Amino acid sequence: MVLVLTAAPAGLRGELTKWLMEINPGVFVGNPSRRIRDDLWERTKESIQEGRAVLVYSSNGEQRLKFDVHRHPWQPVDLEGLTLIQRPLSGDQKSTRRTGWSKARAQRRARRPSWRSQFD
Repeated sequence: MVLVLTAAPAGLRGELTKWLMEINPGVFVGNPSRRIRDDLWERTKESIQEGRAVLVYSSNGEQRLKFDVHRHPWQPVDLEGLTLIQRPLSGDQKSTRRTGWSKARAQRRARRPSWRSQFD
């Protein structure tokens, strides 16, 4: 199990260290039983206040893991049996989408010698 917290109160982080190891600030790992994991997740959702939480844990399935999120803009989405994390697009990303060739491609194409000039 991996539990990632963002903007979590210190009391919650201290409570989670009773059951899990904090390997980085806000990142907890461990292997508790299902009952303990569910209880820790409920406590986290109640105590997180304005923060966010993401829980990843093992399960029986093709991916061998599942995701739970709380107050997070990225949401798990089932896509033909696979769970993927969907990141929402902001309004400015939708309108500024570029079309056509990249500048790098145009520069590479300009450096390439023309085949016609080699055979003339």
